[in-house]
Amino acid sequence: MTELLVVGLVAILVIAGAAVLGPRIGIAAPLVLVAVGIVASLVPWIPNAEIDPEWILAGVLPPLLYSSAVSMPTMNFRREFGAISGLSVVLVVASSVVLGLFFAWAIPGLGLAWGIALGAIVSPTDAVATSIVKQTSVSRRVIAILDGESLLNDATALVLLRTAIVAAAASFSFWGAVGDFAFAVAVAVAIGLVIGWLNLRVRARVPNATVNTALSFAVPFAASIPAEALHASGLVAAVVAGLVTGIRAPRVLPPSHRLSDAQNWGTVEFVLEGAVFLVMGLELASIVTDVQQDHAGIGPALLIAVGALVLTVLVRTAYVVPLLFGLSKSAKRGARMQERLQGFQNADTQSTSQALQDHRFGNRPPSERDLERFGTRVRQTLADIQYFRNAPLGWREGTAVVWAGMRGAVTVAAAQTLPDTAPQKSLLVFIAFAVAGLSLLVQGGTIGPLLRRISPPTTDSTAKDTEERQRLMTVMRDAAESVNATAPDGFTPRTREELEATDPAEIRAWFGREKVRRLQVLDAQRSALLDARDDGTFDAEVLESVLQNLDAEQIALELRGGPTG
Repeated sequence: MTELLVVGLVAILVIAGAAVLGPRIGIAAPLVLVAVGIVASLVPWIPNAEIDPEWILAGVLPPLLYSSAVSMPTMNFRREFGAISGLSVVLVVASSVVLGLFFAWAIPGLGLAWGIALGAIVSPTDAVATSIVKQTSVSRRVIAILDGESLLNDATALVLLRTAIVAAAASFSFWGAVGDFAFAVAVAVAIGLVIGWLNLRVRARVPNATVNTALSFAVPFAASIPAEALHASGLVAAVVAGLVTGIRAPRVLPPSHRLSDAQNWGTVEFVLEGAVFLVMGLELASIVTDVQQDHAGIGPALLIAVGALVLTVLVRTAYVVPLLFGLSKSAKRGARMQERLQGFQNADTQSTSQALQDHRFGNRPPSERDLERFGTRVRQTLADIQYFRNAPLGWREGTAVVWAGMRGAVTVAAAQTLPDTAPQKSLLVFIAFAVAGLSLLVQGGTIGPLLRRISPPTTDSTAKDTEERQRLMTVMRDAAESVNATAPDGFTPRTREELEATDPAEIRAWFGREKVRRLQVLDAQRSALLDARDDGTFDAEVLESVLQNLDAEQIALELRGGPTG
């Protein structure tokens, strides 16, 4: 027991030290942790690390993906869903097949089914590994695409891995595999929606912020465990629960609870991410030992891993280039629609109603709810068009998307779930580890300098953010004016003499009424900002910053005590 405590203490100190040391030496903290783990694994008196892969797949990934989903700007996720779904499904399947053919050719006696299984293991990018990219100068839109891809592609890879393992032992059915994948995703989405909704319903009734945050720690597992029991994707269920929480929490949970969530989940995410990279390095010695015992050496295996890594980059490039071309054409089509949509937005209610009636079956007149939905759709579409025009994806962004597709701990963990019946299992595990390690070393170690070298001429992002804040201030001012912004009823002390002559009880009552009024103003402003968030009419990061300022003001106001109504 004492040894485990010592190991845990040392691990936390190493993780914290890497976070401090990495920026000072110009190396991302995850790479520092992998290097420390590799060095430690080579020290004779340190025992080989043997971590059950289920601890990572079922114990570490669900909370990490849930936390990332909660903090992800949901409007950007919706806007980039086409690119995200393609990268998460089509690219993973294509990479798995191409790599499967390569592995079947390069490893004698492996066979295509097991080759595709190994291809599925090394195909998905890692949500933890892409944290390296966030420390670079990459654009916010690229971050949204990479975040969304890493949230969902693990599920595709793991379902494809299970399908390939079954195909290796029995006859393979293409439509059966498609059905299994659709079932795994559909059930996971349903469970994630239900758990996300129940999570907020329950936590909205818990007044203690500490207890509320403790309950949030159970949410990713409450979503993933039932999904896995039904042979669906637990990771997708955790992601969906996180997205639901991220969308609805600002409307349901008070600021103090959400602040507690953010602080505590930030610590959990920091420790878990660091532990994942540290474990990757520590597992090197045992994996190399297994390969040396079962095979002639690691040289040929390293060559295969290098070839596989090159193929993943080439396949990713071949997919991303037409993807960006398609996104560019879609943005241009949207720009051509902009003038017509603005006409709908500026039209009066009667004209809009008549236009909708003319295009409806049977010329049925639209209801007020139909008009409201149409107006919301027009606002969202115009905001999407502006978003795509303000953040075009060129060759620089395409290079970032390609080179930032790093593999990580998921690859290593998934490889160790291969059954013992897999041919040359130790070799397959080593290749997966080598691909992940080389990806982190080569891509992770060069992504920063590469992006700095190809970064476009600097633009005044500060001026754009300032303009966004000014527009948001207008929304907040209008919301405040909608509340009774006059002084509370009763005597309002204006001078020091009037204040000293006023009954203290009356002063306390006045301050209590003023506090209630200010809280009402904050609620109205938050509601207006969240409506704007859902419409997508403002930059997600700037709007989130303004919402955090509102939360801080409300928390400070509530801490002053006194009556609140």
